[in-house]
Amino acid sequence: MSFLYRCYALISRDRIARNYRNVCAVVGPDVAVAGVIKADAYGHGALEVARILVAEGASWLAVSCAEEGVQLREKGIASPRILVMGGFLSYEIPALVEHYLTPVVHSLAEIADLDHAGSRAGRAVPYHLKIDSGMGRLGTRASADEIVAAIAGARHAEFEGMMTHFASAADYSTPQTGQQLDYFHEVLAKLAAAGVTPAYLHTSSTNAIGYGRRGGWHNLVRAGHALYGYVSPARGEAPEQLLEVKPALTWKAKILAIKCLPAGALVGYGGSFRTAAPTRIGIVGAGYADGMFHRLSNRGKVIADGRLTSILGTVSMDLTTVDLSHTDALAPGDDVTLLGAEGDAQLDAQQIAKIAGTISYNILCGIGARVRRVYS
Repeated sequence: MSFLYRCYALISRDRIARNYRNVCAVVGPDVAVAGVIKADAYGHGALEVARILVAEGASWLAVSCAEEGVQLREKGIASPRILVMGGFLSYEIPALVEHYLTPVVHSLAEIADLDHAGSRAGRAVPYHLKIDSGMGRLGTRASADEIVAAIAGARHAEFEGMMTHFASAADYSTPQTGQQLDYFHEVLAKLAAAGVTPAYLHTSSTNAIGYGRRGGWHNLVRAGHALYGYVSPARGEAPEQLLEVKPALTWKAKILAIKCLPAGALVGYGGSFRTAAPTRIGIVGAGYADGMFHRLSNRGKVIADGRLTSILGTVSMDLTTVDLSHTDALAPGDDVTLLGAEGDAQLDAQQIAKIAGTISYNILCGIGARVRRVYS
């Protein structure tokens, strides 16, 4: 199916819904699944994905910042709960409270800030406390006694959940994940001994779900990459992957022009490619402003007329040149596939990432805003 857009992404609602259901089936009915839709749902469109997950009965969504949560509320996502995971600044607190967003707290001082905000609002503000269990990023390293004192000192801030984030959940060549989980459980036990027991515990995202790190599932998991069809490749002696998901996004662009170049012709900025023989080329309406990584220059592939074919020359801001020597079937206005499948030819975000020297998350999140999203 082709659409009258120069560059567009086809996104399957059904595939996202099935991926979500598969996550739920793996973790079982006693574990809630938060759908992570930060960064515009990894390029898939946060509002549309939120609607899909709400229809599937999701009790939690997760975003990075207050602005992402506010946008969802203002566009009609009245429920479920929205967890703001990426921290907040003091000027964002009124928006958190007004729009009933649930912030993740990364320092004990932030508990007091939320307490003051709740007092002004006349209601308790629920929050989840993040423990830095060894990733060295956001999260508190305070002692359990300090945490208990901060929680007890707040009357209008409700300690609802506790979380951490694994740095190496798909890497079985390192003990880091087990060490992080041990630290988290140690803090949790000390809080429980002091009579503090949050309703929600969560440490696991896609990779810990996909490879069955059940000790970290608790009663809530955060599924992000899995919703969109990906689990990171494992390292070391990993167990069999439990979770089956399939990519939900296909990315296409139109051929703008076709020409035949003689042997020895230079292609693109800097003349970085020289034809070795007469070559039929297509100039495609997508470049690095659309998300085609510059590092794919003379290295990457696209699918044209059902076959993988090479990117020739340097990827430009708005254009990419590809080899069409294998086919006479395509003409200006026809599509090539930048990510997806045609017949037996496949090109997913992990394959592209390997060539570009990055990760599949980066490929998906890098698909630009001017690429039209089309839902089916």
